[in-house]
Amino acid sequence: MPFLIAADTADESVPIHVVSEESLAATAAALPEGSRAWVEANGFKASAGSHVIVPGADGRLGSVLFGLGKTSSRARSPFLVGHLATALPPATYRLVTFEGDLDLSVLAFALGSYRFERYVKPRPNMPRLVLPSSIDATALERTVRAVFATRDLINTPANDLGTEELAAAAKSLGERHGAQVREIIGEDLLSANFPLVYAVGAASDRLPRLVDFTWGDENHEKVTLVGKGVVFDTGGLNIKPDNSMLLMKKDMGGAANVLGLAQMIMEAGLRVRLRVIVPIVENAISGRAFRPGDVFRSRKGLTVEIGNTDAEGRLILADALALADEEAPALLVDMATLTGAARVALGPDLPPIYTHDDRLADDLAVAAMEVNDPSWRLPLWPAYDSMLSSKVADVNHVTTGGMAGSITAALFLGRFVEKAASWLHADIFGWVPSAKPGQPEGGEAQVIRSLFALLEKRYG
Repeated sequence: MPFLIAADTADESVPIHVVSEESLAATAAALPEGSRAWVEANGFKASAGSHVIVPGADGRLGSVLFGLGKTSSRARSPFLVGHLATALPPATYRLVTFEGDLDLSVLAFALGSYRFERYVKPRPNMPRLVLPSSIDATALERTVRAVFATRDLINTPANDLGTEELAAAAKSLGERHGAQVREIIGEDLLSANFPLVYAVGAASDRLPRLVDFTWGDENHEKVTLVGKGVVFDTGGLNIKPDNSMLLMKKDMGGAANVLGLAQMIMEAGLRVRLRVIVPIVENAISGRAFRPGDVFRSRKGLTVEIGNTDAEGRLILADALALADEEAPALLVDMATLTGAARVALGPDLPPIYTHDDRLADDLAVAAMEVNDPSWRLPLWPAYDSMLSSKVADVNHVTTGGMAGSITAALFLGRFVEKAASWLHADIFGWVPSAKPGQPEGGEAQVIRSLFALLEKRYG
């Protein structure tokens, strides 16, 4: 990671003073007279996210002051310092004066340095930050690698990331860490009893698949991750309008995030028996497409009436969750870019999570605060379960009224989980609509840093 360098390899570096509005005066008073005059002349007040570059006596970069705003501000992001990763000119910098959470600030700088450059000429130079001696470089690099890998997968367009390519990424990850890997392809999904995965992916020339790998000591507690891998979603026969299709390359964001979390778990060597299950399809349109009103028998045996072919993600997850549940893991987590209703309720930054396990929800909330990876618990409201009723099957996979869409999607998935000691569903967005400190516009890792922090406390 060229944007983070160890202190003993750093050349001359430019000092950064991170200050609040309240501490600005004291910090400025300690600067040389000319630098202090420059700060005053530029009207720098240390408002949140502002900065001023102070020239040295030789005209080169002398120092940087970065503002945090008021100390009492509740709106201040722990990632605010990440703004410097894109605001500063190429040079090597070091944090000299600092307020706030140092670990999160350095992480934000690293995450903000991400560039998706597969299709453009790479930028030759970028700001570099000298790692403070108190930072755990190994843990930091592990997190950054996983987030970058997640972002890369989501940002890759569907013409280069089809079902075969996403499956290859999942298999490669497992094989690199010595996992036992299997892949089920095309019509073999039917003989292996994954009828819903096959039905959703049957219309595409890109064959549907399911990748399943296990890693770790079989005597350790079982932690299973399931990720929705829809490489592109046209909506099927309930075709999406053009503006709703523009970001559908990201509909495999659940799979990307699950793989990112699995990467962190295996690199850290957590004491778990990890299983990763990724159903992978393209929801396309052809004569083989599944139809509204069709009825399929799921892996679990429940018959499912198709209410809308654009709600395909929960169908492939149903079969995958049923498989995962068969071995009764201690913890079963699924992640999916599942519903627009989640975004209407909570926006792009705050994914809803669902679980019956109060302790799990509480532990995740604590971890989310610690690592600045937010989520919000919504209820698995049992009174809404009847909204999924069907006159011709055991269940319809969507409701007719459109209300509580994220909750009813979670309730549908819950029908396929019985034996797992604890289950958590995360309805993520997987995308940053406009750049923020530490979060460039584009594909994003959500909930996996907080989940890893939780798992590390339990199994590290």
